[in-house]
Amino acid sequence: MSFFPLPSSTDRQALRQQLRRRRRALSPQEQTQAAVGLAQQLSQTAAFINAKSLAVYLPSDGEIDPYPLVQRALSLSKKVYLPVLHPSLPRLLWFVRWQPGQTPMDCNRFGIAEPKLKGYGLKAVHRIQPWAVDLVLMPLVGFDRQGGRLGMGGGFYDRTFDISRSRPRRPLLLGLAHACQEVDSLPQASWDVPMDGLATASALYWTRT
Repeated sequence: MSFFPLPSSTDRQALRQQLRRRRRALSPQEQTQAAVGLAQQLSQTAAFINAKSLAVYLPSDGEIDPYPLVQRALSLSKKVYLPVLHPSLPRLLWFVRWQPGQTPMDCNRFGIAEPKLKGYGLKAVHRIQPWAVDLVLMPLVGFDRQGGRLGMGGGFYDRTFDISRSRPRRPLLLGLAHACQEVDSLPQASWDVPMDGLATASALYWTRT
């Protein structure tokens, strides 16, 4: 596999576009195989087995699909949450309980489906504080094996979990990606929250103890 060098932070947007094209180029069959392989691998880890709650995402733009893992989690009576844009504070996420086929959904301003807040998400029983989730499965555009993550540029996960650093506990942050999204190295800014690990359909890299 050829990696994309990243000489300076000014190349982040160009790299982001290039990697998004790579994952969008995967065929439906390759996407399905990757999703199944990811679930088979992660479902055997202690991080997944011990987690009573996990946050996932709904894939878009060629992102690897965590839904097969969600199905396993639900079969084990684990609680699953989806990110929801905070209704008043910029660049922050709420996490709201998701029960596929039952949770009312709506599209946010980016066109991404999320649990509907009115009449559902505002109930405390359906929400969990970001720091209280056991395992957070994060989407990304690019990654390196040192735990660097290139997101879409909005900084939602970084700000949400940077605030959580002051809490007595923090969730395990695991980035999910296709193998073709790996790069040699990603320079990290001071506000970037490092991941604990990265997973593809064929490999798992733990970057923090």
